[in-house]
Amino acid sequence: MLKVTVNEKQTFEVETALAGILINNQAFEWDLIELGNRQFHVLQDGCSYNAEVLEANYAEKTFTIKLNGVVHEVAAKDRFDLLLEKMGMSNVAKNKVNHIKAPMPGLIWEIKIKPGDVVQAGDVVLVLVAMKMENALKSPGEGVVKTVKVQQGNTVDKNQILVEFE
Repeated sequence: MLKVTVNEKQTFEVETALAGILINNQAFEWDLIELGNRQFHVLQDGCSYNAEVLEANYAEKTFTIKLNGVVHEVAAKDRFDLLLEKMGMSNVAKNKVNHIKAPMPGLIWEIKIKPGDVVQAGDVVLVLVAMKMENALKSPGEGVVKTVKVQQGNTVDKNQILVEFE
């Protein structure tokens, strides 16, 4: 079961069942066709909708969707999120960063942080060049930079620790 909130106003309970999808315990019938490039066409109750996923943050389970030209902010909570919330532990699920590792071998092109800096989820901390492409390495959570273990121009191996956090 998912609890889905749209535009911080409407909340729905979404379940999958053998018969299909249930929204607030009522059957929801639709046809969905993926058009590619995060675009979809939806038919539901004889109405046609064009949908586009503008942003998707799978870690936070938040999405920005444009439906027939209108932008909607959608947030989902699964049963584990709801249980943590019920126990008063929803903030425990926030990502606290311990370190960032190199996702692939490459060359440190640019360092955007220094010890003592506070980073938030999604902040670019380093630029790694690999296979002739610049890859912006982003923080997966929040934290304070303890040490930067590399310098600009260093070559790194996959899974090498690049940055440590307090």
